[in-house]
Amino acid sequence: MTGVVYKSTGSWYHVKDAQGKLIPCRIKGKFRIEGLTSTNPVAVGDVVEVTLKDTQDGQEGVITDIQTRKNYIVRKSVNLSKQIHIIAANIDCAFLLVTLNNPPTYPAFIDRFLATAEAYGIETVLLFNKEDSYSTSDTEQMRSMKKLYENIGYTCLEISALKGTNLEAVKTMMEGKTCMLSGHSGVGKSTLVNALAPELNIKTADISAQHQQGQHTTTFAEMHDLDFNARIVDTPGIRGFGLVNMEAAEMGDYFREFFSIKDACKFNNCLHLEEPKCAVKAAVEAGEIAASRYKSYVQMLAGEDQHYRTDFWDS
Repeated sequence: MTGVVYKSTGSWYHVKDAQGKLIPCRIKGKFRIEGLTSTNPVAVGDVVEVTLKDTQDGQEGVITDIQTRKNYIVRKSVNLSKQIHIIAANIDCAFLLVTLNNPPTYPAFIDRFLATAEAYGIETVLLFNKEDSYSTSDTEQMRSMKKLYENIGYTCLEISALKGTNLEAVKTMMEGKTCMLSGHSGVGKSTLVNALAPELNIKTADISAQHQQGQHTTTFAEMHDLDFNARIVDTPGIRGFGLVNMEAAEMGDYFREFFSIKDACKFNNCLHLEEPKCAVKAAVEAGEIAASRYKSYVQMLAGEDQHYRTDFWDS
């Protein structure tokens, strides 16, 4: 049987067959996918081959093979820095939920996510959520950040998952696609899924007043079929986003505005750091490339995996 993994709980996988039936499965032995050492060799979104068997409680399956992935997105494992965690596979579009506060989403985190998505060939849309809760000054700051990423070429949308603002536009972007929903805990991922598909009734929780962080209401990645010809992968909240398998020489290519002008650098192997006649550094100095983006790039080159708390207005 061929099926698609809809949920991973660590040891069990829920696989949906061609008739729409969910079957609990385990994996056979150890998988090594494309040389990757990961904490979860089988991920939500994977197309897998399953051998079925009948039990007293119904059918169970054993995953015996994984079909070639068209893409996947990964980050470093939280506790095992040499291993990776595959967030999801076979994704058409990634939605990154961004909130200015309650909790704050810092540009350094956004930039790491975008660079990783670029590296794995995944289209990303930034959803600026909770627009209904912002003061006038908050709204101005949020729109400045939004404009920054729009100028780079990313699709950005102001939404309110709670109030339903611009959700029809989100649905239009999702039609016919498998979409991943990501972001920090508390940015409103589960609220958005409930707004798109109220029948799912996914658990939500309030933000911690002390730490301005979410409560991790989504424990495992899970994919849901939506009634407007779309699928969405709801992922656990991400506090940090460690980079994986990015060489220094190629990292600038995952910053779109860097890549578009790198041919104007004096050296074709320019890292945009100390090299003379660097087009990227000149563009930063001229205000044509945002200082926050360049700061993120330098931090990523330096391997500062946990340096996320960069204020948007820092230079």
